Amino acid sequence: MTQETAGLGEQALNKAAEIGLSSQLDEVENLDVQVKTNPLKLMGGEIDSVKIDGKGLVMNKDLRAEELEVKTGKISIDPLRAALGKIELNHPTDADARIILKEEDINRAFNSEYIRDKLQNLEVNIEGKPTTINTTQVEFTLPGDNKVALSAEIVLRETNEKKKVAFTAVPQKSPDGYRVSLDDVQYSEGKDLSPDLTQALLDKASELLDLRNFELEGMSLRLNKLDVQRGKMTLEAQAHVEQFTGLP
Repeated sequence: MTQETAGLGEQALNKAAEIGLSSQLDEVENLDVQVKTNPLKLMGGEIDSVKIDGKGLVMNKDLRAEELEVKTGKISIDPLRAALGKIELNHPTDADARIILKEEDINRAFNSEYIRDKLQNLEVNIEGKPTTINTTQVEFTLPGDNKVALSAEIVLRETNEKKKVAFTAVPQKSPDGYRVSLDDVQYSEGKDLSPDLTQALLDKASELLDLRNFELEGMSLRLNKLDVQRGKMTLEAQAHVEQFTGLP
């Protein structure tokens, strides 16, 4: 196999992986897969690395990732399948993953029909009285200083009275390693309202900031650390790759 042939082999694997992975996404602005190998290694079913670099990926629950990067080390594949332009792992492998989320994308997901439906007809206690509330608007922001800020406008069903709750919280890795939990709530408005409402908002934020929302088929993610800056959140994770499934 010549170097040129190896290059063609890499290109075929890259293109097949890009097509297969794109099929799993609702939307994608750009997806680039880079397979690194050489002629002899490819004939023996060995690849030095696979790097997936995606931008503008819309995934589960209308949640958009500004960037998603996954990079493996050496992997063993079926050389006969590779000759057909397909990556089929002989053994699972671990990889490094990085996900960047922008403030406006998380905020849009919070106001998606899926999440808003879950914040309607909530049964809560306000001032010791059982009350049904509807959430009309939620605003999620990343003000910096390792905090997130949430505010929500609500309507009391019984009286049609409008109220607002606003608070900041500190994002941390959840004990199970799959999601971001929000702790240390500090109110700026609406502290007298129901803690049930605050908890509902915190739960929905953690539901959106769950790494399982960003998993591709054949891949699982566990959070290692997170970095929260003004306007964006970066999640660094370990990926366990069983297969690059969904390939044609």
